[in-house]
Amino acid sequence: MKVLVIGSGAREHTLVWKFAQSPKVNQIFAAPGNCGMENLAQLIQLDTNKDILRFAVSEGIDITFVGPEQPLADGIVDEFNKAGKNIIGPSKLAAEIESSKIFAKNFMKKYNIPTTKYQTFDDIVPALDYILHHPPAGGPLVIKADGLAGGKGVFICDNYTDTEIILNHLMHYDMLGKGGHKVIVEDFLEGEEASLFAFCDGNHFVSTILSQDHKQLKDGDKGSNTGGMGAYAPAIFQENLKKEIDDKIIAPTLNGMLKEDRPFIGILYAGLMITKDEPKVLEFNCRLGDPEAQVILPLLENDLVDICQAITEKKINTIELKWKNKSAVAVVLASQGYPGKYEKGKKISGIENIDDKDVLLFFSGVKCENGQYQTNGGRVVSVTAVADNLISAKEKAYTNLKNISFEGMYFRTDIAQKGIQKISSNK
Repeated sequence: MKVLVIGSGAREHTLVWKFAQSPKVNQIFAAPGNCGMENLAQLIQLDTNKDILRFAVSEGIDITFVGPEQPLADGIVDEFNKAGKNIIGPSKLAAEIESSKIFAKNFMKKYNIPTTKYQTFDDIVPALDYILHHPPAGGPLVIKADGLAGGKGVFICDNYTDTEIILNHLMHYDMLGKGGHKVIVEDFLEGEEASLFAFCDGNHFVSTILSQDHKQLKDGDKGSNTGGMGAYAPAIFQENLKKEIDDKIIAPTLNGMLKEDRPFIGILYAGLMITKDEPKVLEFNCRLGDPEAQVILPLLENDLVDICQAITEKKINTIELKWKNKSAVAVVLASQGYPGKYEKGKKISGIENIDDKDVLLFFSGVKCENGQYQTNGGRVVSVTAVADNLISAKEKAYTNLKNISFEGMYFRTDIAQKGIQKISSNK
């Protein structure tokens, strides 16, 4: 089989790596990919969705897997479906569950899917009036841009001044372009975050183990929101939590999307807050998350081709997901200044010193010149370690990443620590 993976980040590198393990796959293409995955995939530059479709048809691609959200929001799946080509991802209408936070919130309210209280605004004056009078007056509240923002459209505001500044930047100064002209103001939820993926065929689904992303830039969940500074899996929660999420969130979401004539086919990502009362949805994504994919896929024993075929043949309920009895920890090495401005072209040293078969390097913001890796983005590489338990996986990840260095390299030192503390307290 021939497989095409769309995207260029660590998530896509992980997908390429997972497909390469399948005995059914003999050739993998990545569009555009990055030089860190050149040993597994042929990199191709395709500029538009139409170019990608033409390539898939001419090359006889059997499975196209969409990594990032933008092509899905732009309707690439609709174009593939019209041409009768297999592709993993939702239609443009179904992808609105991520591309419009306002649509997602209104959808959850309509179908009684647990989420936090919210209001939507397209004008700053009523938004500020609401914030001023909403208890507790001024904060803490969460501001979310309606449109896609690359994981940077969520702002936790502790007081009225913070919210006023953020709303001005979004709605008047085009901080995130048109995607920030409409906003959601929602209550701040107390609890612990978790992520769940569901492989969906429109009618049925199978869900993965839980993982936990670390979105804030600094240790202790402080600092700016990022695309994700690390993750671990399986996340440590009570045993029945996943079934509760499946029953109260994933199943009614799929049923609701069917009723809205937007059948969801592909990967549904539920970003959750586990409150003292119940799990609540912070956001839905319409594809695999990054860096969660970097810890989920290495633990998945199933052939990814089988899962993809079950999705396209609408037989996902015949698949039983199987998992290694291990833990995985991914630590993201980032450029100095991320998620704000950062420099590129910094020489990366020590990649060749990683020789542990249980330590995987999934590249994102890199380029290669004369055989030398250089930084080319905010998040540069995810160092993923797999081990028999969470403590060992964390230790292995941090021990090995010390071999890697580049000017301004930054990483959090507490990835998976919450899970380890739970393990310790339960002993």
